[in-house]
Amino acid sequence: MTIRLPGADGRLRRYEPRRAPLVVSTGTPFTSRTVHAAAHVVADPYADVSPDAPAAVDWDATLAFRRHLWSHGLGVAEAMDTAQRGMGLDWAGAAELIRRSAAEAKAVGGRIACGAGTDQSAAGTLAEIRTAYEEQLAVVEEAGAQAVLMASRALAATAEGSEDYLELYGHLLRQVADPVILHWLGPMFDPALGGYWGSADLDAATEVFLEVVAAHPDKVDGVKISLLDARREIDLRRRLPPGVRCYTGDDFHYPELIAGDGKGFSHALLGVFDPLGPVAAEAVRTLDTGDVTGFHELLDPTVELSRHLFQPPTRFYKTGVVFLAWLAGHQEHFTMVGGLQSARSLQHLVKAYELADGIGLFPDPERAETRMRTLLALYGVDG
Repeated sequence: MTIRLPGADGRLRRYEPRRAPLVVSTGTPFTSRTVHAAAHVVADPYADVSPDAPAAVDWDATLAFRRHLWSHGLGVAEAMDTAQRGMGLDWAGAAELIRRSAAEAKAVGGRIACGAGTDQSAAGTLAEIRTAYEEQLAVVEEAGAQAVLMASRALAATAEGSEDYLELYGHLLRQVADPVILHWLGPMFDPALGGYWGSADLDAATEVFLEVVAAHPDKVDGVKISLLDARREIDLRRRLPPGVRCYTGDDFHYPELIAGDGKGFSHALLGVFDPLGPVAAEAVRTLDTGDVTGFHELLDPTVELSRHLFQPPTRFYKTGVVFLAWLAGHQEHFTMVGGLQSARSLQHLVKAYELADGIGLFPDPERAETRMRTLLALYGVDG
């Protein structure tokens, strides 16, 4: 197999795809880390919808992808930003996704945590924001899933300072039925979340975040940190109350954060584990045996791909995630809700293909090559 790919200079160059995928196992639960993959949704390619209309979801393919993740022992983080919350998937669609995925998780014995936010409501009063959170939390709890308390654009736009965050999160945590995961998503993932926790100074914001956790340790299963700053995450996790997990959301430094050091480690809730699911699971199972070197040998080679997918503007990483799912055969098309398949350039997708192929990510390299040729043809390239 040889395929011609366009280079940065516009000239075609020959690339020989890998002949066989990386061999990984399936199934056995992890013992040393709790790991969730934030999963994407599969759009319905036949629906006659505009980019700003409510999303049309292919539910069969969407749930099949979750079964794929569960089959490798991963948990699913549902209705998170990887599923295009606030970027094509509205609250009505997210609520349906939560109900369907939670029911599927129960049927197959899969672990699931679901995002609860305020995206059904524009910025308003703190009381209105609180009501929006409560509505979404109720849907997650009624579905029988663990809640991930997501950062709120509305709260970022409305709060006048740290006291508003302390009051609102305190109110929510006092009433949740079971411990939740608190999610701190940085502005590189969503520019509307700048200044979260009441300050653009990350040191000051960290103190407020930790104050929320310290006031309600029995209601916080863990915290998810998505700031792409490994040192800050390590410093923060060392200050968490006993029993409160740190879930890394750092798609640049996840191997070292999950492996940990002599003072602790991070669990994981990662968007990049959507395309990396099988190899990530194999790496964690290797870590379970105490083989840290083997863990790094499996997971370190994936970082270049992850950094590529999450390059600025980081919020468009979802395009690469769905592109790789199509090449890997998890869906039959490269279509996204909101038309987001157009958010990355051909050059970006070409490099994503090469990096993913290089680490053996595609179960069927020949199918991936054929689909890559199809994409190139759409761009007028004779691959």
